[in-house]
Amino acid sequence: MANIGIPGLIIILLIALVLFGPSKLPQLGKAVGETLREFKRSTKDVMDDVTGEFKEEEKKPETTLPSS
Repeated sequence: MANIGIPGLIIILLIALVLFGPSKLPQLGKAVGETLREFKRSTKDVMDDVTGEFKEEEKKPETTLPSS
């Protein structure tokens, strides 16, 4: 996404302005912001859960099979 550049960003904003109109753009921006915020929060929660599980696995003593 870093390859869009300023001209590409301006074109995207102009297309959004034509499609949604000036009255809907603030609502659209707010909805996108809230969606991204929730996505980041969920991603962080999942990463914390996975990290916690790995730490728990490291704390468990290794079990060895009895030799026959």
